[in-house]
Amino acid sequence: MTKYNKGTVTLVGAGPGDPELLTIKGLKAIEKADVILYDALINPVLLDHNPTAQKIFVGKRRDFLKKKQVEINELILELANKGLDVVRLKGGDPLVFGRACEELEVAKKAFIPTEIIAGIASYTGIAAQHQIPLTKRGEHESFWVVTGHTQNAKLSSDISLAAQSTATVVVLMGMRFLAEIVDIFKQFNNGDYPVAVIQNGTTSAEKSLLADLDTITDLVKQHQIDNPSVLIFGQAAADPVTHYKNLVKEKALAL
Repeated sequence: MTKYNKGTVTLVGAGPGDPELLTIKGLKAIEKADVILYDALINPVLLDHNPTAQKIFVGKRRDFLKKKQVEINELILELANKGLDVVRLKGGDPLVFGRACEELEVAKKAFIPTEIIAGIASYTGIAAQHQIPLTKRGEHESFWVVTGHTQNAKLSSDISLAAQSTATVVVLMGMRFLAEIVDIFKQFNNGDYPVAVIQNGTTSAEKSLLADLDTITDLVKQHQIDNPSVLIFGQAAADPVTHYKNLVKEKALAL
């Protein structure tokens, strides 16, 4: 019988930012890891759960590239082949725009045992924090999650398809092309179509605003909102405010 003398590779979703939104299973994996390779979007507090593990930053940002993906893949192999249990800690959920497939494929080809531990995706966690219902029976009964740009740093063609639907549309990594995205939505919707933008959602550094297609671009500049942000297009974005206004109106009528 062949006995493994290799370590393991576990991809862990760290959630949208609030460290308390990490899953229990994710926490246990962090606590047992020999090495933690972590992204720019994870809350650094999570690293404190394992004081003895080696921590290596492998985060990538638009204007700051620490390691290329091929280098991360090579590092995963190097560490696991030494018999170390490697946790690859990623923001949100590993399988949502997280390049998890590339890292899994590399490990599996080397016959390294792998596991994925789901995390709360940024768009669901942040929407819940702001009480934005991505779906609502009888109104917006489905939702899109679209990347703002493709692998080639081009505007995603899926945005045009999403903008034509009646569904809620969530755009991740879309701030670079915000003006272009808004223009696409204007082709199919009125200028008062609601838009919410939330930067660093669920964290103490959070910034958020509710606007519409006519005002969102200027307001984002005015309030200096940038990446990492989640954009939510559709009536769902305005639902919390609308609900509050209706409650106030009902109370006023009852007096």
